[in-house]
Amino acid sequence: MDLIFQDLTFYVVLVVLVVAFLGAAIRILREYERAVVFTLGRYTGTKGPGLIILIPLIQQMVRVDLRTVVLDVPKQDVISKDNVSVNVSAVIYFRVMDAERATIQVENFMSATSELAQTTLRAVLGKHELDEMLADRDKLNNDIQEILDSQTEAWGIKVANVEIKHVDIAESMIRAIARQAEAERERRAKVINAEGEQQAAQKLLEAAEIMARDPGAMQLRYLSSLNFIAGDKSSTIVFPFPMELAGMVPGLKKE
Repeated sequence: MDLIFQDLTFYVVLVVLVVAFLGAAIRILREYERAVVFTLGRYTGTKGPGLIILIPLIQQMVRVDLRTVVLDVPKQDVISKDNVSVNVSAVIYFRVMDAERATIQVENFMSATSELAQTTLRAVLGKHELDEMLADRDKLNNDIQEILDSQTEAWGIKVANVEIKHVDIAESMIRAIARQAEAERERRAKVINAEGEQQAAQKLLEAAEIMARDPGAMQLRYLSSLNFIAGDKSSTIVFPFPMELAGMVPGLKKE
């Protein structure tokens, strides 16, 4: 009986060891995952997806996700080129292109990318005025994306897109910008009005010069004015009539 019990215990222990060995040796990776394998501390390859087998205690792996990561960049205090203080937040889309470099070349690529994005955001926006931050976001997004992509390439990371989400301005600065915009509209209105008066004056001057060269044109203008005034029957107007025009009107004679 003791012998049977000892044999049963041996098989149970053997089964447990086999299961433990297989549990430590077998790994299953999804389609979007890769395993960076180290053998006795040295990089020996990247495996996956699917079923992979490791040598327990000799080989270790680091699991890397290759899907696109959406990283929120927290609000950053930025001083614009025209000395306006704003809070800017953004979002970055990136993915790991080389699992080996993302594991070996940088300690934590998520944290490193986040910190790099924050400093780059402040550096790029600080070179532009507030109006450019509000109006030229596409250009700023492209500039930030290019800088980040060039610096993260050594880590095996591809920055696909950068989007500035919010540019928050202090309430006092919003009122100042509104006053500035109103003043600019008034200035443009005055300029347009002045240009209209200038053009009207120019046309009147040209008309006066034409009438001065031809006395008949002046007389026709005089008669046209009389005809316009005569059409108003609500009042009586005494208008001087030059004797020089008497000969031009049938039935009138100079005396």
